[in-house]
Amino acid sequence: MTTPIEGFSKLTKEDKINWIAQHYTKYSEETVAILKQYWNNDAKLQSLHDEFIENTVTNFYLPLGIAPNFLINNKLYAIPMAIEESSVVAAASKAAKFWQTRGGFKTSILGTEKVGQVHFIYQGDTEKLTKFFHIVKPKLIASVAPIIKNMEKRGGGITSIELRDKTSDLQNYFQLHCTFETLDAMGANFINSCLEGFSQCLKDEVQNYNGFTDREKDIEIVMSILSNYIPNCVVKAEVSCPVSDLKAHHGITAEDFAKKMVRAVNIAKVEPYRAVTHNKGIMNGIDAVVLATGNDFRAIEAGAHAYAAKDGQYTSLTHASIEKGVFRFWIEIPLALGTVGGLTSIHPLVKLALEILQNPTAKELMQIVAVAGLAQNFGALRSLVTTGIQQGHMKMHLLNILNQLGATEAEKLSLVDYFKKHTASHSAVVVAFEELRNKK
Repeated sequence: MTTPIEGFSKLTKEDKINWIAQHYTKYSEETVAILKQYWNNDAKLQSLHDEFIENTVTNFYLPLGIAPNFLINNKLYAIPMAIEESSVVAAASKAAKFWQTRGGFKTSILGTEKVGQVHFIYQGDTEKLTKFFHIVKPKLIASVAPIIKNMEKRGGGITSIELRDKTSDLQNYFQLHCTFETLDAMGANFINSCLEGFSQCLKDEVQNYNGFTDREKDIEIVMSILSNYIPNCVVKAEVSCPVSDLKAHHGITAEDFAKKMVRAVNIAKVEPYRAVTHNKGIMNGIDAVVLATGNDFRAIEAGAHAYAAKDGQYTSLTHASIEKGVFRFWIEIPLALGTVGGLTSIHPLVKLALEILQNPTAKELMQIVAVAGLAQNFGALRSLVTTGIQQGHMKMHLLNILNQLGATEAEKLSLVDYFKKHTASHSAVVVAFEELRNKK
């Protein structure tokens, strides 16, 4: 049985690797070699990566692909995407090419408000607390003046502070519900610093307020933290064209194709089991761009899925309609993104990805990311309502299967050519591979 270790974080990287190999693997030279093989040969660059997180032992690579031909608001983009799943970049690229000749993607920002909260417990008269809040509110803002100074110079800052009574949900529970404008920064550190300043000011001012009894002064600050649910930081992206411009797909007329797309979206609207997978496909496109640009894809995921359930049932993030002979397909999604701060200014590939995107502002990046999600969803639905999802996906997954089987480069070329004309399933690939080997 492996025993706990004290001071792991103080070990050198070499010693961390040796300890992991000795205690949690078969401790062969292969274990150490695998971890070291992903170190960067540039020591300075490797040191930079080592300092991104704690207890670093190596780098974990993901492919960085490019999806070209995205026409967004009449401007052409090539979108970097970091993802391990095959067919995502291909589907996005195919959708981009399809809509590039049909007017492209149109986007708009519906809001950029971000949220943070100070959660606290107060056992006393609510009217007294409300009166106290109106007195102390200017002091709360003044208490974080040094923090917000530079943000305010750029046009951002605190946009509101509200006292919210949540006692109907949880006994004695209140909160300061605060909203912020953080411009091109994602703003997590800025918001959390403000919230902690508010909570300290609140505790200090409570003690100096004569309107409370001693018991009412015993306010407990539970926590001060930003929220990743941002229903007022939303972007809209859409495509549209005459139904006749959709063209026939695999024997399906343009009119029937449009109807099938609308029905597919409507099913995701009313059936949560389908909606989760539907939205997962959207996030395939969104997360890949968020990751490539150094943003927090976990926060984006959490906020998007909460938004999908905001009306009481989990539902589709995309919408589709046919009106007066015009097919429309659109998405509205919350996205809190940044183009300054965090990894955006220090990770070489992140900086390059942003340069490829023509150095967008945070608002522009919101629009690009939303388009990537919409394109991915269009591509997935088009496959689902025509050929089925497996035909295209398995052909893209073909090389992964062949690599698992240990195929040579010559075998890969032969089998890729073979499956251009045959259905690619895992079992079919294994059979074809074995037949090819046996012939030799």
